[in-house]
Amino acid sequence: MLACGSWLVPVALADSTVLPAFSEIQSLDPSSSWEPLEFPKIDQHSRYELVTESGVQVIRAQTAGGASGLIARLDLTPSDSLILSWRWKVSNVFEKGDAREKSGDDYPARIYVAFAFEPDKAGFFERAKRKAVEVVFGETLPGNALNYIWANALPKGDIVPNPYTDKTMMVAVNSGTGQVGEWVTVERDIVADYRKAFGEAPPPLVGIAIMSDSDNTGETATAWYGDISLSAGILPSDATGISRENPE
Repeated sequence: MLACGSWLVPVALADSTVLPAFSEIQSLDPSSSWEPLEFPKIDQHSRYELVTESGVQVIRAQTAGGASGLIARLDLTPSDSLILSWRWKVSNVFEKGDAREKSGDDYPARIYVAFAFEPDKAGFFERAKRKAVEVVFGETLPGNALNYIWANALPKGDIVPNPYTDKTMMVAVNSGTGQVGEWVTVERDIVADYRKAFGEAPPPLVGIAIMSDSDNTGETATAWYGDISLSAGILPSDATGISRENPE
């Protein structure tokens, strides 16, 4: 259980920045504001559906050699502190999972936090490459990202670059099999995490996604995601994030 409390104040968010609660949405269609997040060259997708766990509606994600997610688009400029809170549960971790290797870059559960691209900080070739991709796919690409992951080999608390790009930093908030099959609640100060990962204050937040993927390892897993929320506030001074067992 959590040894010391956190101090959270709800953020007064505009309509475009509210994260729709999984416990309240009626379906996973465009009206829910959670859109499919799919990737070029990956034809096999993970499966997401609304289910009831202990009387509460949550998302169940099933992955078996594929990858995709669900994303809520945002437009939010963080202040000095912005707390991201959620609860999740996984059926297993991936035996071949390793956040430091391309072959192991899979996670039974992850929360993907995307930030706005800052062209004034990018080189010419990076800007040109991004523009070409945007023309092909018809969508503005985000910039840096934080990925909160349920890791296998990466120790809890470690932050490492994604093996495909240093624009994405992987943050192990859970690791290993110790809490497999249990609901775990996580709270992270994404402003503090961004500063630690990238060495500067974050730009506007443009999206939050859930994703369960196994396209690199070819393994299978099921994950459950509870409501995700944003709050202004501070966490205890001895940690930027905490994980605790969530009693049912």
